[in-house]
Amino acid sequence: MAKIIEVKDLCKTYITNKRQNNVLRNVSFSIDEGEMVAVMGPSGSGKSTLLYTVSGMDSMTAGTVLFGGKNISALKPTQLAALRLDEMGFIFQQMYMLKNLSVLDNIILPARQSKANTLSAKEKLERGKELMRKLGIIEIADNDINEVSGGQLQRACICRSMINSPKMIFADEPTGALNRQSSNEVMEELCKINADGTTIMLVTHDAKVAAKCSRVLYIVDGNIQGEYNLEGSDERTKERALNNWLLEQGW
Repeated sequence: MAKIIEVKDLCKTYITNKRQNNVLRNVSFSIDEGEMVAVMGPSGSGKSTLLYTVSGMDSMTAGTVLFGGKNISALKPTQLAALRLDEMGFIFQQMYMLKNLSVLDNIILPARQSKANTLSAKEKLERGKELMRKLGIIEIADNDINEVSGGQLQRACICRSMINSPKMIFADEPTGALNRQSSNEVMEELCKINADGTTIMLVTHDAKVAAKCSRVLYIVDGNIQGEYNLEGSDERTKERALNNWLLEQGW
């Protein structure tokens, strides 16, 4: 299986009030194409910073990140922006959408911005509608973003992340602001996307969410302390086994 992400000796340091804060310390790991990997760890352990740095949303202090064989630290800002727009999708806990656009217009906005997306304006619109149908939210296409539920809005964010057919989706606490039913619905959609071949890396504090992934990376104080491969098809068994492993890690 080809590797889509290869990280070696990744470091991220912030300087605040003339003090050095080492958020990531020599982190190394890889992700295969088609994997769905969860990142877990205590608050302040560097989970989100890892996600942002690996995806090029934040700059690294040292180390190497290869995305599809491309060294993202060697790319010019315009090249990195194009890579994120065309080959990556992003989902966040806070569902950032433009208030002056309808839900559908928010979804297709990245397609309109992409120079690599060669679909016509009409085809981009149809792809947005097709994604909304797949995720069961086509009825809110023309709604304002303040006229829909949190679960519907997060599924719209998934549609937006998929509009340019990315190789990989990065998700930071995608279910953190949702109730359990909406969380289950969103994870069901992410699992379908992953089953169709899209690689996913997500940050979560929820073992139930992480148990749906193929692998869990556990980070403590900016270092990956361990990783756990989730095997089997029974979700309750996987969740129970993961919880036991997390307790061993000090969760």
